[in-house]
Amino acid sequence: AYVMLSVSDNGHGMNPEVMQQMFEPFFTTKAKGRGTGLGLSMVHGFVKQSNGHVAVYSEPGKGTAIRLYLPRIEGPALERKDVQKTDMPMGRGECILLVEDDELVRHYAATLLQGLGYEVVIAQEGHQALKQLQEHPQVQLLFTDVVMPGGIGGRELADRAREMRPGLPVLFTSGYTENGIVHHGRLDPGVLLLAKPYRRSELARRVR
Repeated sequence: AYVMLSVSDNGHGMNPEVMQQMFEPFFTTKAKGRGTGLGLSMVHGFVKQSNGHVAVYSEPGKGTAIRLYLPRIEGPALERKDVQKTDMPMGRGECILLVEDDELVRHYAATLLQGLGYEVVIAQEGHQALKQLQEHPQVQLLFTDVVMPGGIGGRELADRAREMRPGLPVLFTSGYTENGIVHHGRLDPGVLLLAKPYRRSELARRVR
């Protein structure tokens, strides 16, 4: 038995050529700088890891419907075991430069970091981040998304930030897997990467 989640729109729709590539990482039909091409790829990966499947119906000029089929779990709900605040490594006022183009994710991350005891400086994209780094010499960690609009991705931002501040620690974050990010040349192997979505406890351990 499956649980089905359906999302549909009445937008432009997709032709057969686009539908053949829609789950490929970094494939997008949007203009340069307007999309990352990771959305459907992330959805597809999540569903497959959950032993489910995705069905897509689309027609140019009429819209698209996407249905996610996830295995239904029988039995009682699992007890949630939250990590207590006292079990987490807390900050002591250190300053973190947070770079994230998605407004909701940016607000979420900033709220978590501030609650963990850190000072947070925010930037929406790479150029703004470099300016913030110049204006805030107290920054001790760069926490940046990997794929961002504006012409400067996380990898280039880290390189340029370290030219300004040699030895500056960098923690990357992405909604895509480390293997995929490395395979497509967005990051080098062995870098520190925090996968989205992340929990408060995971963030606390990685930034400390």
